[in-house]
Amino acid sequence: MTHSDYIDLPRAHHAHGVVTLPGSKSISNRVLLLSALAAGSTRIEGLLQSDDTKVMLTALRQLGVDVVTHAPDCVTVSGADVFPVNDAALFMGNAGTAIRPLTAALAMMQGHYSLSGVARMHERPIGDLVEGLREMGCRISYTGQEGFPPLAIEPAKELNDHVRVQGSVSSQFLTAVLISAPLAVARSGRALTIEVVGTLISRPYIEITLNLMARFGVHVERQGWQQFVVQPGSRYQSPGQIFVEGDASSASYFLALGAIGGGPVRVQGVGSQSIQGDVAFADTLESMGATVRREATSIEVSGVNVAAGERLKAFDLDFNLIPDAAMTAGALALFADGPCTLRNIASWRVKETDRIHAMQTELRKLGALVESGPDWMRVTPVGEGAWTSASIDTYDDHRMAMCFSLAAFGQADVRIMDPGCVSKTFPTYFDVYASLLK
Repeated sequence: MTHSDYIDLPRAHHAHGVVTLPGSKSISNRVLLLSALAAGSTRIEGLLQSDDTKVMLTALRQLGVDVVTHAPDCVTVSGADVFPVNDAALFMGNAGTAIRPLTAALAMMQGHYSLSGVARMHERPIGDLVEGLREMGCRISYTGQEGFPPLAIEPAKELNDHVRVQGSVSSQFLTAVLISAPLAVARSGRALTIEVVGTLISRPYIEITLNLMARFGVHVERQGWQQFVVQPGSRYQSPGQIFVEGDASSASYFLALGAIGGGPVRVQGVGSQSIQGDVAFADTLESMGATVRREATSIEVSGVNVAAGERLKAFDLDFNLIPDAAMTAGALALFADGPCTLRNIASWRVKETDRIHAMQTELRKLGALVESGPDWMRVTPVGEGAWTSASIDTYDDHRMAMCFSLAAFGQADVRIMDPGCVSKTFPTYFDVYASLLK
């Protein structure tokens, strides 16, 4: 039964089938901005249709960038070194992949801009990025709480050739500075050295950024994970056409269905050739006892039948490199043969919601024993016959709704509140999910 405010999930017993993934959110928003900053026009195919990409597209159009829509997942963006509009107020919703790189890019321009978002966006820290940009010579001020959006940006007078960026809170701060670096180099005529302060988390997302920058003609010199250099003369050039691969984070839910619903479930759009780190979630499933088959652009998983009483193997793993897919592992812990520990997940605290708190609260509703700390969570699975039917709150967080859909394989009735929150990255998620349950 469905309702606009909730969806009641029927108890699930088996899952199999094939899913063609929507485009990657991380790649889509990076490619949109890179195309807007590149010389020439770029045809983007496979673009994700979601709230976050709509935010980026709306902002680029407000900034005077010419965007032609050919189909819902296909646009052509005509780029420019400098955005035609130099005075704009941009509403960024709750799209971290949009506000952070745009903040850095706009700070390099000679314009006046303001960036704001929903209430939760104004609780998500951006201070480490702003402080780094200020040190570089950018003029950015907070118009609300110090360290958080909303922001006001004014023209920078002179840019330095060295910037330090904190790496321990979010990799998006480094991504933002990297993407904007050629703009700074063009203004100063000098190489820009970017130094990472602290330990860089979520490194695979930086690899996505560097890979895509190279596709647009800018090659970054990397010295370990602590220093990056962009040389004079670096300038974005359109590759002409670019295809967005499927979203590896979204793939995790369907691969998990194969692991607990027998399978096989095959996802098309990501595979061994993917540039996204979250394809490593398949390794987690293997460690839990699932069978994984990888091909260049697809992954297939077969596993146990938890509805028949079979269990996955418990795990104790570091999820620093795949924090988004780690939520799916947290939900799978419900079906393990012992306590499961997720480590190095401090970045969960500053996502769409405090995901450690949210996961702990909702897993407990189903009957699991959950403990947590600043950067870890331990889940003791629900015992046989001890499941509790629950209404799962989703905290306006798309990943909460999607990962708790897996709970339908348990021995309880599951209601997902506000299922529409999946529109942030995967508007048709529950339809695709239902098509796999046989």
